[in-house]
Amino acid sequence: MITFRDLGVSEALIEVLADKNIKAPTPIQQQAIPKILAGTDILGVAPTGTGKTLAYLLPILMQLDKERREAQAVVLAPTYELAMQITTEARDLSQKADLGIRVQGLIGGANIARQIDKLKEKPQIVVGSAGRILELARKGKLKLTGVRFLVLDEFDRLLDDQNDMMTADVVKLLPQDRQALMFSATDPKKERERASFLGHPERIEIEQSAEEMAACHHYFVTVPFREKIERVRKLTRSLPIERGLVFINRTFAAEQTLAKLRYEGIRAESLLGKDAKQSRQSAIAAIKGGRAQLLLSTDLAARG
Repeated sequence: MITFRDLGVSEALIEVLADKNIKAPTPIQQQAIPKILAGTDILGVAPTGTGKTLAYLLPILMQLDKERREAQAVVLAPTYELAMQITTEARDLSQKADLGIRVQGLIGGANIARQIDKLKEKPQIVVGSAGRILELARKGKLKLTGVRFLVLDEFDRLLDDQNDMMTADVVKLLPQDRQALMFSATDPKKERERASFLGHPERIEIEQSAEEMAACHHYFVTVPFREKIERVRKLTRSLPIERGLVFINRTFAAEQTLAKLRYEGIRAESLLGKDAKQSRQSAIAAIKGGRAQLLLSTDLAARG
C-alpha cells in the first residue's frame, strides 16, 4: 500500500494527517503529489470528496519559504464557501505542523479594509476570488511578483463564460515561470481548451471506483411541477433523513420552497448566492449542527 511517506510528504505533515485520521493517500493524491513536487503543471480531474485539496496543499506547503514574507502561492476558488474551506485547511496544516506559513482568505463581499490590514502580516498563501485579488493587487496592497504556485480549484467554474476573463487577468499579474495546478470534478471541453493560456498541463483523471458507485443508491421520481414541494415534504417525513441537500435551479423557487416547508414544520435552511455572507454561514452551521434537516440551495452548494 502506498503511503504519504512514499510520495515524499514531510514527517511533520504526516503526523498532522494521522491526527486527522488520514492514513493513506487517495488515488488523486498518489498521482498528483509527486508530479507537483517535481515541478509539473497539473490538470487533475477527480470526483468530489476524493481529496483534491490536500493533493495540492501538501506539496505546496512543503515548498514555500517561510522566511520570504510575500505571497508565494495564489489559490483561486469560485465561491466564498470553498475559499474559506481551503483557507481553514491550509492554515490548520501549517499551524499544526509548525511550518510558519501564513494563510489569508481574500473574498469579495468581505470587509476590504480588514483584508488590507491582514495583508500587512505578509501571508505566503492567499486564497480567494479572482475579483478581490485583482482589486487588492491594483490598489498596490497585494504583491504577486513572488508567486511560485497558481491553483485553480474548480477550474471548470473559474474558466466558464462568467469568470474566464477575470481569471485570465489574475494570471497576467503573475510571473511567467509559476507552476499551474488545476483541479475539478468535471472537465468540460470548452473550459479545458481555455486552460491553454496556462501552458500545457499534464492531465490526471481519476474515475469513481466500482465499490464507491455500488455504495450509492440512486432513485428518481417524476412528478408534475406543482407537486414537487409536496413530494419533498412527504419524502422528508417518510425517510430517515438527518441531513438532506435539495437542489433547486432558481433562487425565487428556492425561497418559495423554503417558506412552504417551514410552514409544514420541517426544519429547513437555504444557501443562496444572493444571501449575505453571515446568512450563508448560519445556514451551513445549522445543517452541520443538526439544527436543520434540509438545506435548500442552487448550484452554489454543488462543490467543495
